[in-house]
Amino acid sequence: MAAGPIFGRARYAQVMAVHENELVAQARAAVTELTCDDLAGRIGPNTLVIDVREADEFEQGAIPGARHIPRGMLEFSIRAAAPEQNTPIVLYCASGARSALAARALEQLGYTDVASLDTGFIGWKAAGLDWDVPRRFSADQRARYSRHLMLAEVGDAGQQKLLDSRVLLIGAGGLGSPAGLYLAAAGVGTIGIVDHDRVDATNLQRQILHDLHRVGEKKVESARQTLTALNSDVKVETHDLRLSADNVLEVMSGYDVIIDGADNFPTRYLVNDASLHLHVPVVHGSIFRFDGQASVFRPYDGPCYRCLFEAPPPPELAPNCAEAGVLGVLPGIIGSIQATEAIKLILGIGDPLIGRLLLYDALAQDFTTLRFGQNPGCPACGDPTRKPEIVDYDETCRPR
Repeated sequence: MAAGPIFGRARYAQVMAVHENELVAQARAAVTELTCDDLAGRIGPNTLVIDVREADEFEQGAIPGARHIPRGMLEFSIRAAAPEQNTPIVLYCASGARSALAARALEQLGYTDVASLDTGFIGWKAAGLDWDVPRRFSADQRARYSRHLMLAEVGDAGQQKLLDSRVLLIGAGGLGSPAGLYLAAAGVGTIGIVDHDRVDATNLQRQILHDLHRVGEKKVESARQTLTALNSDVKVETHDLRLSADNVLEVMSGYDVIIDGADNFPTRYLVNDASLHLHVPVVHGSIFRFDGQASVFRPYDGPCYRCLFEAPPPPELAPNCAEAGVLGVLPGIIGSIQATEAIKLILGIGDPLIGRLLLYDALAQDFTTLRFGQNPGCPACGDPTRKPEIVDYDETCRPR
């Protein structure tokens, strides 16, 4: 009596294997299959190569530049990876079976230029073509970043970009606090912090990097303790100084993105001019009472800060938080937007706020976007062959 169920399960497995083989054969007959040489000739920026194997297979080796989207997530993730249905796509698995089925599925979704690698990664290696071993995440990292790894726009390759990236925070205050926390949580590998102040009790209403036990400590050290406690993958570089013409190029050099959380115009103009020298993008943010704003300035790819604000307002019309006050939660909103823009720049996804000024009114709970262009006569970026002079500025942003 015991043999019946065992035989039934074995027979069912045989039937399913035959059925699966038939489906694979039908798929391979219906889709375009490429040889290894064909694919080697097509690899480039215009072709999306997708590895549909499981994570453990991908980590053992992959075709350079391939995006990893497991077969079970392909239909769910393909729109993000290839928004245009005429995108040239080549899929591969271990031997060509799963990728043929996957190619068939994409064709049924409306994709018009899909192919499968006929011999899969096994054939690719056997042909002596280039392959590499992707950098592996530890089990703890896979758990920590699992929600990123599920996103086709991020995935393993994107998360590795974040871990390899370097972002500099100008200020460890109201804007730098939420920006720093979210960048560290996201796995940005190196976060630099510039600030010369100490933690004060008046900061705690909005500067969430710090707490009561840190009052009197240097802000950069307080921030370092908070960020490294949040994520041990993150290295924090502290710059306990005031930015000046003498040090700004050295401090900002080597970073991929600058997040400007300065609370004064002289520093904003100094950071803008230095970014043009270093060709590093700046994510701008500022807050005042109940209002905030954010934008992205990518050197010579759109306007710079001086294109938007060629001259600062008079000092009496631009008081700081200590003089005018600020809603405590407001920098959390703007700083989070800055972190979002920085991550987009690092990953090369989405539409950054280049040439757009995002305005936020907390009392009305309203966002407004203003578009602006590059000023051909801009004294900073109007002539790409002539970089602005790096000088210190007084309160009215005139050279000292």
